[in-house]
Amino acid sequence: MEEIRSSLAPDTPVEVWFQDEMRVGQKNKLTYRWARKGSRPRATHDQRTQSTYLFGAVCPELGTGAALVLPFCNSEAMQLHLNEIASKVSPGAHAIVILDQAGWHGAKELKIPHNISLMPLPPRSPELNSQENIWQFMRQNWLSNRVFKSYDNIVDHCCFAWNTLIDQPWKIMSIALRDWAYIGRSI
Repeated sequence: MEEIRSSLAPDTPVEVWFQDEMRVGQKNKLTYRWARKGSRPRATHDQRTQSTYLFGAVCPELGTGAALVLPFCNSEAMQLHLNEIASKVSPGAHAIVILDQAGWHGAKELKIPHNISLMPLPPRSPELNSQENIWQFMRQNWLSNRVFKSYDNIVDHCCFAWNTLIDQPWKIMSIALRDWAYIGRSI
């Protein structure tokens, strides 16, 4: 992070963002639910296979985020998501986007927006990416234990879940803020 900060103009505010993507579809995950002791609540589990991808990124310090629901997961989709993140970065600020090393995250054809720097995490370390915790929270609260009627229904649920999360900035802060990734803004 210091290397990135040293390349910026002095007093440039820096935002730390966490980025990842998740697949959401008809063959969805089941999660635990509260139930009376001794009972075994039923949960429906769809065997159809339509799905979509939710590309998401959060800035825990500001309690904000940027997301796109896309039908594919590749470098073209990643470019769209980087452009979306860039549009959400505070004016005059620079974002350090922490992400895993998926192939499309470092594709040569990506054109990184001028107000973003990418910082890949070490291999096989999803526990360092707090966006993974955001996904877990969204699945537990809005996206699991359901049967989606159609592809459009999957997209609608993803949009609802993300917009509900974004309307709760304190939730993003409490789930995703990491001491080691906190820079503090110099405004």
